[in-house]
Formats: sequence, C-alpha cells, structure tokens
Amino acid sequence: MTLHSMTGFARAQDQCFDRAWTWEIRSVNGRGLEIRNRLPAGFEGLEIAVRERVGHRFKRGNFWVTLAVVRMPGQASVRINHALLQEVLTVLPEIQKQLPDFRPPSVDGILALRGIVEPIEDDLTEERRVAVEAAILDTLDRALTGLAEMRLQEGSYLRQVIRDHVRRIDKLCADAATLAAAQPGTILRRVREQIASLVDLAPSLTEERLAQEAAMLASRADPREEIDRLKAHCEAAATLLDSSGPVGRRLDFLCQEFNREANTLCAKSVNVALTQIGLELKSTIDQLREQVQNIE
Repeated sequence: MTLHSMTGFARAQDQCFDRAWTWEIRSVNGRGLEIRNRLPAGFEGLEIAVRERVGHRFKRGNFWVTLAVVRMPGQASVRINHALLQEVLTVLPEIQKQLPDFRPPSVDGILALRGIVEPIEDDLTEERRVAVEAAILDTLDRALTGLAEMRLQEGSYLRQVIRDHVRRIDKLCADAATLAAAQPGTILRRVREQIASLVDLAPSLTEERLAQEAAMLASRADPREEIDRLKAHCEAAATLLDSSGPVGRRLDFLCQEFNREANTLCAKSVNVALTQIGLELKSTIDQLREQVQNIE
C-alpha cells in the first residue's frame, strides 16, 4: 500500500574513459506526464531512450531531465595542427627578410593564428561512444530510482496529511448530522411564527395544514442526504489511501464531489451552527484538494 507524490529531485553522476557526466531530474505535479529533456551537443540521440525510461517508471508529473557531460581533467581538449604549424615556420624566415624592422613573432602569436590550435569536439571512437552512452543511461536509471524513492517518501507524508483531512471531514459530517436532525422542528417553529404574524390568515389554517407545509419545507431543506454522501466519500477516500498504484486522479474527483455536497449542505441549512459547519467543511475540503493535487 503506497502513495507517491509527484514532487521530487534526484542527481546521479559517473564517468567512463575520458568523460564524466551528471544527471539532474526534477518533477512537480501535473495533469498528465510531460517530459522536458536538456541534452548536450553530441548526445541528442539519447532523447528517445530517456523518455522511455521516465515513462516506464512514472505515470504523472512534469519532469525536467538535464544531462551535463564534461571531459575529464588532464585530458586534452585541443590539438595542434602540425602540418599548418610547419608551413608557418617555413615561411617565417622569408617574412623576416622582407620586414627586418619587425621583431620576431612570439610563440603566443604563432599559436594564436587561426587553425594552429584546433578544439577537439569529439574524439570518441564509435565503440567507445556506444559504451559511454550505455553507461550514461545506467546512471539515468540510478537517478530515476532516487527520484522514485523521494516521491515515495513525500507520498508517505502526504498520505497521513490527507488521512487527517478525511477524518476531519468525517467528524464534521457527524456534527452536521446531529444538527440536521433538529432542522424539521426548527422549520415547524418558524412556520408557526410566520403564520401567527399573519393575523388574518391564521384562523383559516388548520394544524394539519400547518404540519403539511412544515413537512414540505423540511423535505426541501433536509441535508441528511448530502451528509450521507459525504460520509460515503470519506469511506471511498480511505479505501483509495490504502490501495496501491496511482490514485491521484480518483482522489481529485472525490474532492470535487466533496465540494459539491458541502455547497448543497450550506444551501439547505436553516441555522447558523449548521452553516458554520458547512463552511468549515468547504475549507477542509479545499485543504484536502491542495494536497491531493500532488499525488500521482
């Protein structure tokens, strides 16, 4: 019985041959599964593999996946174009003869000539590149495992918070049921008072007719059906919290139903105390939904 949050962060790093790399993965809540990759030049071919691995491990959330690859310290990242350097050195004596007033060129000046020093963009052989990419994806798997563990830990915390909100709703429903049972008597008393204020009409209404009017009003204003549904939703939420697999969408739907019943309860209330309970129900349901929206 597990509950997973959609919020988490993980980092993993490793190295192979003359390359070192770091994966960083961040996830937040989302309606579906959305993956944004940032891969360095030369490693764009990992895009599909990254998406497949993330999609295999997670069902919902917005993911930002970043890969940084660097050459190991001490490894040459530039090379000398010896052929071009030799050509330059060959023509230098002629230049010095024609321009005797100019001082001899320095080593820095020669190396600064375009093409003498060339950056090494990718000196991996095909065999080594395949090995490096395989190792990079293995590191990604470790990062995804770390992210899943963090989301599970956060989910365990959210599970308790959500359970407390559901228990609070259930307690408010019990208090509302007690007050709702007294509503028919309150309505009858108010009808009597209203009729009594209409002196001319009062004699024409029998006690039976008065009871009928009160019963009709009480039926329309009876919130016990909404309270029963709220209790049923509490039981459904408790069952989902004890189930396995992604339940965030179903919990979110229950929050909508919770809110619908709480609104109707407030509309049917005929006393201040029940209205206050209804408003507290709505507040607790809003807090519940805020937490539920972080559940996968």
